[in-house]
Amino acid sequence: MTDITVRNATAVDWPTIVEFNRRLALETESLALDGPTLEAGVKVALADATKARYFVACAADGQIVGQMMHTYEWSDWRNGDIWWLQSVYVLPDYRNQGVFRRLFEFVAERARADSRVVGLRLYVEDHNERAQAVYERLGLKAAGYGVMEAVWRRAPARV
Repeated sequence: MTDITVRNATAVDWPTIVEFNRRLALETESLALDGPTLEAGVKVALADATKARYFVACAADGQIVGQMMHTYEWSDWRNGDIWWLQSVYVLPDYRNQGVFRRLFEFVAERARADSRVVGLRLYVEDHNERAQAVYERLGLKAAGYGVMEAVWRRAPARV
């Protein structure tokens, strides 16, 4: 997997990131996301690093084959930022080849180098044991609590 490089995403990457997010929602939650809302959300993230940052994994030919985004949570208990890893997607033909590991290590290295960051977190579906095993191999562990939410925008359509 030495031919995979990871870099910060740029504004010109938005079409690929939108498509990967669309695929991610379909694969993981059977959700059809609203295209204009998704596109606008990705463009905001790419334009404002205080909201989120995207990273992309590229094959030797420059094709984007994976992505990861992080957002921020302020922890008053720890007096620092926790980076939430989100929007993780790897093209099917590149799965099980270390692409996620490359993305994770790239982001984790930057998090450790930033004195304001005190940790990393990510969401994982309860039934996704395969992903949980991958995350555990990379040093993540179950936090011991679930996530609850109240979302007031209309939910995407289930497919």
